[in-house]
Amino acid sequence: MASTLCCVIVVILVNFAAIHARIPTTLDGPFTPVTVPFDQSLRGKAVDLPDTDPRVRRRVKGFEPEQISVALSASFDSVWISWITGEFQIGYNIKPLNPKTVSSVVRYGTLRYPLRRKVMGYSLVYNQLYPFEGLQNYTSGIIHHVRLAGLKPSTRYYYRCGDPTIGAMSNIYSFRTMPVSGPRSYPRKIGIIGDLGLTYNSTATIDHLISNKPDLVLLVGDVTYANQYLTNGTGSDCYSCSFPQTPIHETYQPRWDYWGRFMQNLVSKVPMMVIEGNHEIEEQAEKKNFVAYSSRFAFPSKESGSASTFYYSFNAGGIHFIMLGAYAAYNKSADQYKWLERDLAKVDRSITPWLIAAWHPPWYSSYKAHYREVECMRQEMEELLYSYGVDIVFNGHVHAYERSNRVYNYTLDPCGPVHIMVGDGGNREKMAIEHADAPGKCPEPSTTPDTFIGGFCATNFTFGPAAGKFCWDRQPDFSAFRESSFGHGILEVKNDTWALWTWYRNQDSRDNAGDQIYIVRTPDMCPTLSAVTKLWSAAR
Repeated sequence: MASTLCCVIVVILVNFAAIHARIPTTLDGPFTPVTVPFDQSLRGKAVDLPDTDPRVRRRVKGFEPEQISVALSASFDSVWISWITGEFQIGYNIKPLNPKTVSSVVRYGTLRYPLRRKVMGYSLVYNQLYPFEGLQNYTSGIIHHVRLAGLKPSTRYYYRCGDPTIGAMSNIYSFRTMPVSGPRSYPRKIGIIGDLGLTYNSTATIDHLISNKPDLVLLVGDVTYANQYLTNGTGSDCYSCSFPQTPIHETYQPRWDYWGRFMQNLVSKVPMMVIEGNHEIEEQAEKKNFVAYSSRFAFPSKESGSASTFYYSFNAGGIHFIMLGAYAAYNKSADQYKWLERDLAKVDRSITPWLIAAWHPPWYSSYKAHYREVECMRQEMEELLYSYGVDIVFNGHVHAYERSNRVYNYTLDPCGPVHIMVGDGGNREKMAIEHADAPGKCPEPSTTPDTFIGGFCATNFTFGPAAGKFCWDRQPDFSAFRESSFGHGILEVKNDTWALWTWYRNQDSRDNAGDQIYIVRTPDMCPTLSAVTKLWSAAR
């Protein structure tokens, strides 16, 4: 018996070692930069799903719920259920629906029948208005948000939503709560996507993502690309190129409804957490912006101590996620920075060992598109995130895939986070293929700032191999792997120090990895500010 047990243990150890031998780890790095040559066959025109596609058509009647979605609260014991009732209106004489005419009710339980628990939430309607002749205005259906609390961890719950008093209830759906927070407790698979839109490419991305059966999805900005359209529904790959004379940057809000209908198959069952991108700005009358984004999604802002939908945090098992806003003030005197300081100081790494941050535009990208555009944000926030030992950063914005070596302040650093850019969801603006380090492709410094981000902070490098230059003349040392292809990522946290990252390309079979690496935490080698603070407090 003992001999058999020893053999079994040996086999397990051999298999474990073999897996680790096949897949590189960050302990093997830093890695020599790799660029996968661009596949010219992928340059086909990105075509949006038309409003006639059955996947985006309204399939409910009256005030029956549609666009149903689940989002997490700050911890495992609570989630948000959201949906829309009633039809949107777009035109010159719109009349908003009255949210008070339809109740926001969720019935739920651990058994499909009966759904014994009942909770009520709140509802709202938003408008997208343009004070210019000839431009159509929009008013949404009634948007409902209901928070379920007192839930058990790692438990499947069934639910229906709607208004039972008018016979307008949804079918029964289900979701699974996150594991309780702890160093040995993690969601099985976390899907990461960015810059999605609603093209045939992005539907392929979602199909592939669904086949990987994620337990949680992060969407790191640029959701529907509704702002690539005029209010009459005319769209373009390049808004400023096709519509240079428009009095305001128009947006065609029905694209949000199309997107919500298409995504329901996934997000009615799997929680999705979203952070804003530049395509969610959508300025309208009285300089209001981000109204669709802030209205349609539920955020655990209040639960995580944030006063804004632009930044918040939440736990998923032993992971603490920080979602930051690149399009809200982030300087050290701003509310967001002060909130971030408070949030990081509360993180207990013995309970949530993994610390993961996400926002839309990347600090580290070697592509020409949006090159060094967020230097102001990096200079304000990077030191704080580094001091608390953030392990991984997820971004989008650049329509390609890139994974960094561990880096801090443009220098390879074994204690810096791994930055992963997944802006390759498949939107209609096509993919980024030009690198800033290619001959003749380095942008002029004066073209790099983004007026929505906070000014101009990028200057020539003063140290390292690129000293005295604005761009590297080769793939930067911080860039470990880059490829221009559409796809999605899956993060599988195995324990308190090991996590498997896999990036899947749309053009491959669904089980073929385009890039794969074990990201390994080294807390003994890289003490964090929170750990130091805890030891200091204990000593007192």
